[in-house]
Amino acid sequence: MSQLSQKHLLGIKDITRKDIELIFETASNFKEVIYRPIKKVPSLRDITIANVFFENSTRTRLSFELAEKRLSADVVNFSSSTSSVKKGETLLDTVNNILAMKVDMVVMRHSSPGAPHFLSRNIGANIINAGDGTHEHPTQALLDTFSIQEKCGHLEGLKVAIIGDILHSRVAISNILALKKLGAEVMVCGPITLLPKNIALLGVQVELDVQKALNWCDVANILRIQLERQQIKYFPSLREYSLYYGINKKLLENLNKEITIMHPGPINRGVELNSDVADSEHSIILDQVENGVAVRMAVLYLLAGIN
Repeated sequence: MSQLSQKHLLGIKDITRKDIELIFETASNFKEVIYRPIKKVPSLRDITIANVFFENSTRTRLSFELAEKRLSADVVNFSSSTSSVKKGETLLDTVNNILAMKVDMVVMRHSSPGAPHFLSRNIGANIINAGDGTHEHPTQALLDTFSIQEKCGHLEGLKVAIIGDILHSRVAISNILALKKLGAEVMVCGPITLLPKNIALLGVQVELDVQKALNWCDVANILRIQLERQQIKYFPSLREYSLYYGINKKLLENLNKEITIMHPGPINRGVELNSDVADSEHSIILDQVENGVAVRMAVLYLLAGIN
């Protein structure tokens, strides 16, 4: 079996283009499994996986759990809100207690950037980063780029605009890194207050006008306004944000071409994306959700082969 170059999936910056292509190839094979009458394979039946989530999650957690069960792994779910973390237990003690139960892999989401990296240096299990603060969200970037490739047939030379709250988004950073590694051109667009100061150093174009960004791109990945991460006001109101940066059908009809619309979810309907776009023929949002299971199956399967 071909293997990834890393024992862990901590971030897109740590893996190679060859790793990404191997994940995509494996995900395509697993996608066939999802359509079978019996949607399970015995690939990981001797593996125990712990989903350790210190932040709320719906899509990512369900997607990982479904991927694990499709591969016949034993699954343990951990939520910090009902754990001894509330009593003051440290991150390392929490995970070591889980590993003492003979867990082989840990899927982890944490509010602190670098938390999965810290764990990878201190425990022997394979670690998959399911989102660490505003740092990275590698499996979301993998499923996004996989979905673009599936829709457009290629990534080399494709123009992708990432629009919205770039400053607080781990999805944006991972997507930029993945798209650049696969040869796509990337533009970020949003209010200047929601763009990191040195974002251009990642080799992306920066645009403040959403109409110009849409005219430029082949694919637009629309990001959620992350109010839960904003300690101060970055724009006057959601209504004003929607007026200047919300994507609606009229905006798309004014383009001289058709573009593909994406969103990592959850959608703030009527803010960054109107329903007439989210539910339109331009949208591949539900394809992203479906592909998320196949891509995460691929990541789990490939990492399980590295001890």
